[in-house]
Amino acid sequence: MKRLWAPWRLEYVKSGKEKGCVFCKAGTCRPGEGLLLYSGRHSLAVLNKYPYNNGHLMVAPLRHVPDIESLTGEESADIFRLLAHSTRILTESMAPGGFNIGMNIGKAAGAGIDDHLHLHVVPRWPGDANFMPVLADVKVMPEHLTDTLARLLPHYQSIG
Repeated sequence: MKRLWAPWRLEYVKSGKEKGCVFCKAGTCRPGEGLLLYSGRHSLAVLNKYPYNNGHLMVAPLRHVPDIESLTGEESADIFRLLAHSTRILTESMAPGGFNIGMNIGKAAGAGIDDHLHLHVVPRWPGDANFMPVLADVKVMPEHLTDTLARLLPHYQSIG
C-alpha cells in the first residue's frame, strides 16, 4: 500500500472552528508569519491553510467587511490590484495553466468565513483533478504549505 503525506489534514480534522477572524489576525502579522504573503494599505494576501491546490491563496480587504457593497472605492481598487499581482506571481513562480478565482458571499453560497469578504485564487494545471478525491475523498498536495510560503514570499516583497 502506498501512503499519502498530508501533514496539515489531521490538524484540520481535530481542530474546531478558529476563534476570531483569520483575515483580521493575518492583517496583524508580518509577511512570512501566519501564512501571510502581503499586507498593503487596504488589502492582504494569505495562503489558504486548507488549500484545494498548491498555491491556493486568498485576497481580502484589511477592513472587516462582509460583502462587496461595504467596500470603499479605494479598497476595491487595491483588492483587484493585489489580485492581478497575485496571479502574475503565481504564474511566474508555479507556472499554472489557469486559475479558479471566486468569492462565496454568505453561508448559503458556501462561505466558510462569511463575515470577512475574500477572494480565492486557486492555481490549476492540466490533469490536476486526479482520481483520489473520487475514490478516497483525498486530495494529493505535493508541496508543504511552508515550502509554498517560502517560494511565493520573495515575489510579494516587490509590490509597492
